[in-house]
Amino acid sequence: MTERQTIFNRQQAALRNALTAGRDAQEAIELFLDQQARVHAAQTTFSNTPSLEDEIWEGLSEAGARRIPAKGEHSIAWIFWHITRIEDTTMNLLVAGSPQVFNLEPWKERLKVAVEDSGNSMSPGEILRLCESIDLAELRSYRTRVGRRTREIVQGLKTEDFNCKVDPVRLQRVMDEGALVESSRPILEYWGGRTIAGLLLMPPTRHSFIHLNEAAHIKQKLKKEKQP
Repeated sequence: MTERQTIFNRQQAALRNALTAGRDAQEAIELFLDQQARVHAAQTTFSNTPSLEDEIWEGLSEAGARRIPAKGEHSIAWIFWHITRIEDTTMNLLVAGSPQVFNLEPWKERLKVAVEDSGNSMSPGEILRLCESIDLAELRSYRTRVGRRTREIVQGLKTEDFNCKVDPVRLQRVMDEGALVESSRPILEYWGGRTIAGLLLMPPTRHSFIHLNEAAHIKQKLKKEKQP
């Protein structure tokens, strides 16, 4: 386990305790903001400290971001699409009951993609087409916008909100708006069984960290594939 993973896991445990202990919300909010900052670019929080996301993009070519390594399933571009769509969906539709960032501006056109869903059930061919078409600069802009919106939402939460389950009407909106496809409905059922605290502990924090570690491994694989 790397030092970064050790620190993240320790902070995640502290966040879990704060969310479930019923103490004042401010402690949990501050811990959440710290964890979320670790998995978003520094510009999301106007920080001068590079994050794991910044390290992944550092020195990464456009071709590298789009490439799926040998025997791999995902590219770095797909990973950023996936984690950002998941965060947008869960934080806006489920936690806040507000419109997705994706739908507030013509992001589909700006990103040059033909899909709207999170990509959980994409076939290899669909993943490849997304990797080839997506506008990487706009993807990073979209992710920044989603990250900042998440921080606004969480800063408005109260202690009593953490133990609330998601309104079923909000869950249905996920399907109605195409954020998940029908074959990914088990994910919606999982979200529906979580409290707001449970959602904060996964999509915008731990889920992103897991996939960014995957992206870091892909970057290393791509470097090795270039070696003679």
